[in-house]
Amino acid sequence: MPTPTRTTDRKPTDPDGPTGRLATWLATTSSEDIPAGVRERAAHLVLDGLACALIGARLPWSRTAVEAVLGLEGAGDVPLIGWGRTTSGPAAAVLNGTFIQGFELDDYYPAAPLHSTSLVLPALLSTASQLPSVTGARFLRAAVLGFETGTRVGLALHGSDMLSRGWHSGSVFGTHAAAAASGAIRGLDAAAFEDALGLAATQSAGLMAAQYEAMSKRMHHGLASRNGFYAAGLAQAGYTGIKRVFERPYGGFLSTFGEGHDPDATQLTKGLGREWNTEQITVKIHAAMGGLHPAIDAAIAMTEGRTMRADDIESIRIEVPDAIYHHGWWVPERPLTTIGAQMNIAYATAVAILDGHVRPDRFTPARIDADDVWQLIGRTEVRQVDEPQDPTWTQRGYNTRLTLTLRGGEVLTQALNQPHGGPDDPLTNPEIREKYRTLTAEVIDAERATEIERVVLDLEGQSDLGRLVELLAAPARGVLD
Repeated sequence: MPTPTRTTDRKPTDPDGPTGRLATWLATTSSEDIPAGVRERAAHLVLDGLACALIGARLPWSRTAVEAVLGLEGAGDVPLIGWGRTTSGPAAAVLNGTFIQGFELDDYYPAAPLHSTSLVLPALLSTASQLPSVTGARFLRAAVLGFETGTRVGLALHGSDMLSRGWHSGSVFGTHAAAAASGAIRGLDAAAFEDALGLAATQSAGLMAAQYEAMSKRMHHGLASRNGFYAAGLAQAGYTGIKRVFERPYGGFLSTFGEGHDPDATQLTKGLGREWNTEQITVKIHAAMGGLHPAIDAAIAMTEGRTMRADDIESIRIEVPDAIYHHGWWVPERPLTTIGAQMNIAYATAVAILDGHVRPDRFTPARIDADDVWQLIGRTEVRQVDEPQDPTWTQRGYNTRLTLTLRGGEVLTQALNQPHGGPDDPLTNPEIREKYRTLTAEVIDAERATEIERVVLDLEGQSDLGRLVELLAAPARGVLD
């Protein structure tokens, strides 16, 4: 599929600067420039994101969001995934992104934490609704360009450092992912991409204190997706954005968000077109914040073949690096909200020990408030340890060590740098398809799920997106009902 036709071929203000080089790459990269394996992986990421949207669409907090947003925005012609209702393009981007992020099951990029599909897919679906026709190949190309852009902007801000400082990192640099994807499907030239990136940057925001009890954490990436959708649309209409936004010394994106933390603009274009971050995006297998997954994996592995009760365990020690400590640990108090449980390492580890998994059904009100879970939470100590937990590790990773001391004195311990699904141990494409089938079996009928899977994995053979949109738009069931 060739690059979408552009009516002009204007250049950015400084083609050799980091903003200009990124904008030029976005405007000139064709589907053929993207390796076939990267495109295949991207299609599986799309499939995973849509599974997360379908299971997230009818959650209690998603229902609240739908009623609130539709009350503000009203009806339109863009479908909401899993609802059988329509609204405006911007509102649909907010809500569809909220659904994908709705149950902490969606992807994340470990080196620069953001949830790519919750940013890119909603912006693309809303953008495509405004165009006469969009092929599946054009959609897939735009998704890859969005995946690549968001991760690189995050790396320029040193990724997880943003979490440690209290920013919701993904919604800070996620606006660029959405703008790049939306701009690609619109066929922006390099000058317009410069404007879109500048317009996206000035809308970046997100506070990580939302993780404790606020529903708004679920919506952060949806808001960023909407902002990127707006950025690309405004740029296409000739509305200008901040020029050279990544290199401006005063009020620029990196100089402001990275103040005092040595942002690295070279990360924006390092390996561009040769190294594909899309292949490093992690697909989750647990319904919890990504930084908790090594502790969850360790707990499941250590207790495999054992029946663990709270009374069997004297103490739990979890050692984690700075970003996970700040992002995933505080002393929880009853009653704990669902979002709090999904973000708290003591809760997630306790459930993994007791139940052997951390799937969606571990986050019902009854399980969250169960006495055996809270007994283990009360025996849990979490330490911040910045040096590697295994001397053979050469990268910071997630560097987690879990130690269980059992009644009677037996000590179990395991260290993990990354969970299954991480860049060094990624889920295979068949595993992603299995996850998709498991999740969708809870909320839609098998025939519909099979047809969505077929269409998504054959995106490059689809002449338009009509069938996929139709399949996604029909109502889904509530997984917690």
